[in-house]
Amino acid sequence: MTKEELYQQILQKQSYLCVGLDSDIEKIPARFKSETDPVLAFNKYIIDQTADFCVGYKINTAFYESNGAAGWETMQKTLEHIPQNIFTIADAKRGDIGNTVDQYAKAFFKTLDFNSITVAPYMGKDSISPFLEYAQKWVILLALTSNPSSQDFQFLPINQDKKALFEEVLTKSQEWTNDEAMMYVVGATQASMLQKIRSLVPKHFLLVPGVGAQGGSLQEVSKYGMNSQIGLLVNSSRGIIFSENPKEVARKLQQEMQQYIEEYHKK
Repeated sequence: MTKEELYQQILQKQSYLCVGLDSDIEKIPARFKSETDPVLAFNKYIIDQTADFCVGYKINTAFYESNGAAGWETMQKTLEHIPQNIFTIADAKRGDIGNTVDQYAKAFFKTLDFNSITVAPYMGKDSISPFLEYAQKWVILLALTSNPSSQDFQFLPINQDKKALFEEVLTKSQEWTNDEAMMYVVGATQASMLQKIRSLVPKHFLLVPGVGAQGGSLQEVSKYGMNSQIGLLVNSSRGIIFSENPKEVARKLQQEMQQYIEEYHKK
């Protein structure tokens, strides 16, 4: 999927919602557990309930890989159920080099046919390049995360100007490709940093997890993160999929996003 195609989907649906399929079999409703593949049945239900209100689905691969070969099959069948015009993210956070990362790229972009994958930048360009060889596929680079120990490394000053490591990740990675093939992960609970981040990556899309159950503010993320092509994919996982009415929760988020598009888009 191209950047323009994603932007047009956002405009059409007046939404930049991404639904996270963190489908923990221990938490899915009991009515699905009698199915041959409970997680797949649950995922199909969530997709059918939310597809009209979102532009992306983020599959946290850990919840599938932990179930071995059967989990990979569930992941494949889940992907097949997602409408073709909706952006798909493998939230796999891979970060390796050489033949290993070549195989990761093949696994997620050829065998499973995701539109994008989250990647850790610690090993540099060598971790990214093999993914960029696939046309109309995206790398979503971890930049600034919301977990408490993100402070351990991401904010470390790296020069006399006290430039933080996450800022160098944003700056340096733009030498590897452009905003047509790379996005960045920025946690919603780091919304106060979005103005600085936007000054460094004004044209890139940002994947923003943490809205909903993790307490991130959709209004703040939208106000400070939006650019001329919206430039946001805001993810909600548990807050939607484990709610009593996923359709209504997704609808309310879409309606709120529509309001922010009208307020902040192209300002």
